[in-house]
Amino acid sequence: MESLRGRLVLASPVMLDPNFHRTVVLLLAFGAAEGALGVILNRPNEVPVGELLPGWEELATEPRSVFVGGPVARDNVICLARLRPSMLDGFEGCSPVTDVEGLATLDLNRSPADMIEGVDGIRIFSGYAGWSPGQLEGEVEAGGWLILPGTLTDAFTPEPDALWKLVLRRGGPRTALYANAPPKLSMN
Repeated sequence: MESLRGRLVLASPVMLDPNFHRTVVLLLAFGAAEGALGVILNRPNEVPVGELLPGWEELATEPRSVFVGGPVARDNVICLARLRPSMLDGFEGCSPVTDVEGLATLDLNRSPADMIEGVDGIRIFSGYAGWSPGQLEGEVEAGGWLILPGTLTDAFTPEPDALWKLVLRRGGPRTALYANAPPKLSMN
């Protein structure tokens, strides 16, 4: 399977794991030997960014809360940044995400003042979604996940609760049907 870094994996309606029910995951790392790592883009929580990371709240996009990035290592924090057009190639302290122009991960050990020149907005994630080598591919084959291209707007949507349906509808007629599935398929 080609690299899926920068792609979205959407939980299909048959995904029963409550950690991933109707989630949109942006893959930040993917490799046959390493497995996959991503963050859930549509699970904001009630913790304000400034409460967890004072000084970074001014760069946070709406909603300005920390997002649940996934069930793994919830005490770890990952920062996505929307780069200014003049900084698309990146700069010290950021690492561009391939296939999504203007998207990068950001080093939170640096000062927010050092990053403001290159960053147009950030989103903070607590934890991540992870798969061992071959696990994600197996789950895709079993119908648990759909793979779709991502956009910069997906990572910074001001309406994360609507993202799952929006991306499915954008994916074409076949995936658009999933957007209307009831939350529990047994209700159909």
